[in-house]
Amino acid sequence: MPRPMLLIHGGAGDIPDSRIIGKFLGIKQALRSAWHLLQPKENDGPGGGSALDAVEAAVRSMELDENFNAGYGSCLNTNGQVEMEASLMEGSDLRAGCITLLRDVMHPITVARRLMEKQRHTFIGGDAAQELALATGSERLQPGALVTDGARYTLKEFQEQLAQGKDPFFARTELAGGEEKTPVREPVSVPAPKTDPSGETVGAVAIDAQGLIVAGTSTGGITGKWPGRIGDTPILGSGTYADNGRGGVSTTGHGETIMRYNLAQRILAAIEYKGLSAQEAVDQECREMTKRLGGTGGAIVVGHNGDLGIGFTSQRMAWGYVQDGTIFYGIEGKVVHQEPFELQA
Repeated sequence: MPRPMLLIHGGAGDIPDSRIIGKFLGIKQALRSAWHLLQPKENDGPGGGSALDAVEAAVRSMELDENFNAGYGSCLNTNGQVEMEASLMEGSDLRAGCITLLRDVMHPITVARRLMEKQRHTFIGGDAAQELALATGSERLQPGALVTDGARYTLKEFQEQLAQGKDPFFARTELAGGEEKTPVREPVSVPAPKTDPSGETVGAVAIDAQGLIVAGTSTGGITGKWPGRIGDTPILGSGTYADNGRGGVSTTGHGETIMRYNLAQRILAAIEYKGLSAQEAVDQECREMTKRLGGTGGAIVVGHNGDLGIGFTSQRMAWGYVQDGTIFYGIEGKVVHQEPFELQA
């Protein structure tokens, strides 16, 4: 039987220094809110050993935190509105729920789970997603309730760069001046927004003691997107995938790039057909994606045997997991922080 494992990420992109502490606090809080759900239930205590419950709880925690681009704090489209998307998949019979263009609801990941467990469709969006959310217990929020000052500022900055003839989508880490490719993590002449508009999705992957693998991803998309734009997050094989025989993946980064490369599925294919470890697979496929397409991103992977993979070509990606009573987390390069892990009271 595999050892239970929960690995989460808080998004990849040009994350400024001023937001690192908030990212770390949010990552640790998400692990505290979800880790106990992976543990075998004892008497009347918490737990139950469910990878599905743990993934949902971890993502819900980050959807509540304005330090992440999901739920409250999501990026804004050109109309200044939040349109969210999420996906959830379990690896035993490959059930999944995918939601897009969801508005004025706090937890897209929970709506995705309700779709997966209780409905006959796998992917819905717009009015249908809204109706499902409200019909299955989600609270209808006031329009604009999910919009933060930070998201407004980032949209304003984005619009100013467009007015100056600059392309903020690929500034600093991705592309500049249309199709001219630039080395990963090297600055270019186009100034970047303080918050990268191209990523910072959140996600979680878990394996429980029964060997069930679950992956979930949630996002507000990219700043300045057209209303109705759909990214990689709700697309199986791009933003999320889980298969008990191979592993589970949640991706983050520039959605158009990840969709074109089908990043999640390529990582699992490298594990299955090339015999790579989870870490080798995520490193190889993220590098190849950026080499071929120019856009950057990252992914977290839990292999079917419980091994972990964390990789990204973006400047930074927040991530964390718990092992042997210690929380391990990071955001930049191969730098790993650790501290004793304590569950929330």
